[in-house]
Amino acid sequence: MTPCFPLPLRAAAAAVLLAAAAASLAAPFVPAADDAIVERLPIRADPAERARRAALARDVHQLPLALDLAQAAIQRARRQGDPRELGAAQAALAPWWTDAQAPAPVRLLRATILQSRHDFAAALVDLDRLVTEAATPLPQRAQALLTRASLHQVLGRFDAARSDCDALLQAVYAPLGDGLRRTAQACALELQSLTGDARLARRALDTLAGRDAADPWLALVRAELAERLGDDAAAQTLYVAAGADGDVYTLAAHADWLLDRRRDREALAVLDRGPAQADALLLRRAIAGQRLGDARAAATAADLRERFAAIRLRGDAPHLREEARLALEIDRDPARALALARQQWALQKEPADAVLLLRTARAAGQDVSRELGAWLPDPGRADVRLAAVATVADARQPARRAAP
Repeated sequence: MTPCFPLPLRAAAAAVLLAAAAASLAAPFVPAADDAIVERLPIRADPAERARRAALARDVHQLPLALDLAQAAIQRARRQGDPRELGAAQAALAPWWTDAQAPAPVRLLRATILQSRHDFAAALVDLDRLVTEAATPLPQRAQALLTRASLHQVLGRFDAARSDCDALLQAVYAPLGDGLRRTAQACALELQSLTGDARLARRALDTLAGRDAADPWLALVRAELAERLGDDAAAQTLYVAAGADGDVYTLAAHADWLLDRRRDREALAVLDRGPAQADALLLRRAIAGQRLGDARAAATAADLRERFAAIRLRGDAPHLREEARLALEIDRDPARALALARQQWALQKEPADAVLLLRTARAAGQDVSRELGAWLPDPGRADVRLAAVATVADARQPARRAAP
């Protein structure tokens, strides 16, 4: 499942990072004049949207209009990788934002925004109530189950995620159509690929895709699984199919696959299809550019450092995964990279986070097999990139005595 955006901190690793971050933060910028340009924001040329925003400003309690604008902003945040759109979504829902009894569609969008900001505990409050309250309309309950399953999976709570996926296959949700059923089946199969037989799950996902093999979301699930199983040919085909939507997460995942294979120019071509200022894509442009000897890579990396520092100054959730990769692959600072990767691991546990934790630990000369083994009994079975974890874990087992 594709996650959304960044998360909270765990105190165990926070002290290490905060010391490093404090040293890197620049002094706040103070404009020299009132008319100084601080930043150029993207222009929204859609007159219809501007008209809707103006209408909502005149009467902020227009619920259907507020829901429409919030949903559109969330979709832009996912497509463009711009977290400011989440603020626009929250602003549209302002009259109901702190209302525990807000209408179900508001609470569903609120949970989505909170999850995207990695405020998982607050998101779960809304999702749990939407799932359990008898008054929740069936479509909102189904979406709440899907969102909660994704959240549980990100947190490594596989049994809870599986329970939510299975619930959606019950007859009560049949009136919502085959699309929901296919999504619920994919949800369960992705979990199986992590906790059970990944190859069996892959065959079932291929069957599920059927004639609609180019469906971007399902293609992305299958591409990531093919990558975890080490099937480069299938992964390449599926990442291309998944990239039809051109959202930031998919482009970044495809670029990572290419970067791992040192196909840096191809990675740049993929990245050029996305928004120029998305942090996740800028990081990968910097990595590819540095490898290719592009002089612009240093300026891109410097821009990223300033952005990450500004995020921390604002008190927003940091982009820990991107910061860790910047420290590892650009700054060549494995100790700081490992500290950041451990913070990310404390917050969410996806295969990409596990791979990052292992790679930064190796670079820093540390062993994280115990941490990864607590996530999955056999990480290498779920992801070939983690095969070394099982080897290390096995090596740490005491030798058995021969029978007398």
